[in-house]
Amino acid sequence: MTAPGALSYDPLDPGLWRDPYPTYERLRDEDPVHYVEDRGFWVLSRFADVMAATCDTDAFSSAHGLTFEEDEITKLGLMPTLVMMDRPRHTLYRRLVNSMFTPRAVAEREDAVRAFTRSRLEHVVQMGEADFVAEVASPLPSFVVADYLGVPEHDRSAFGGWSSAIVSASASGNMLSAGKAVGELYAYFTALAAFKKDHPAHDMISVLLDSDVDGRPVTVEEILGFCFVMVAGGNDTASGLIGGTAALLSEHPDQRRLLTVDPERIPRAVEELLRFLSPVQGLSRTSTREVAVGPRERAVTIPAATKVHLLFASANRDPREFGPDAGTLDVTRTVARTVAFSSGPHHCLGAAAARLEGRVAIEELLRWAPGFVVDTDAGRYAPGPFTRRFEYLPIRVNP
Repeated sequence: MTAPGALSYDPLDPGLWRDPYPTYERLRDEDPVHYVEDRGFWVLSRFADVMAATCDTDAFSSAHGLTFEEDEITKLGLMPTLVMMDRPRHTLYRRLVNSMFTPRAVAEREDAVRAFTRSRLEHVVQMGEADFVAEVASPLPSFVVADYLGVPEHDRSAFGGWSSAIVSASASGNMLSAGKAVGELYAYFTALAAFKKDHPAHDMISVLLDSDVDGRPVTVEEILGFCFVMVAGGNDTASGLIGGTAALLSEHPDQRRLLTVDPERIPRAVEELLRFLSPVQGLSRTSTREVAVGPRERAVTIPAATKVHLLFASANRDPREFGPDAGTLDVTRTVARTVAFSSGPHHCLGAAAARLEGRVAIEELLRWAPGFVVDTDAGRYAPGPFTRRFEYLPIRVNP
């Protein structure tokens, strides 16, 4: 982590992964348009600058990947995915599946999500002590992603293994390390798509097989890209929200009590938890031209063709946007807007699904184990600068 007196942002420092917020605060206050010289990219940390960059897709492009490096998806020989497209191409492809992710469509999956969550928590209660990530925070998002993709129940064990490998590689920014898992996953979904041509169902692959783009059917390669985005983007982010929520509610019994006494507060609490936790700590864009960032009198010019990292987690705790108590968890807070799901054209497609998972997880956790205790100090964060999530989190529940 940053040493006293020296301001720097080292995305690969394990100390930063555990407690990044002092560094974020210094970046916002001292150098909000920060240049990481040894890695050659810029960092934006204030809410106004991050929000503006997410919305200005003409100046800040996603087409060259979302990490500090040139995107490794292409190094694996794979086609660019939805998240690596700019308008109008991005809009064209996003429209193919938008209808599956509206709040109304997501609500139709609530019964299945709740039943699965209850089964996992029932097991935790029977055990008395468990790893909350292994039992709940990881399996629940994997279940939702598999359900969306139409993965049959008997294949979900293998699917979970591939997902874990891809999630770990994506979080570290080194997708090449997941080459074997990506190959196996793509082979599986190629076969599954062939099956669903003759056996369509209510899942994303079936929807895409029945769609066209540019006057032609969607190709299998394009379908594989959608599958990859779901696996890489829908697992670790929701896991970060669910695991982080359990830790925070254990650490803040006053906040947990408010939700226990009045469960109707939970949807608002989810918005505050998304702001406070920001499971996606940040993603990168590439400048297409020279861009002046910051107040006019103190603007910094970022050159063209340069990586620019948008620190969502820092922006979401910026007192300039959220007031002097921005660094405090308040489940009664009214959150008008955040960048927890980015913003603009690349606002997260799965936002409603993530909100559903977070809400159901809180409701069922408070119902099944209202006196739960999480040992946050013994928890272990997953490596990587992009998504902040526990990979191990011990929980103890009352018998």
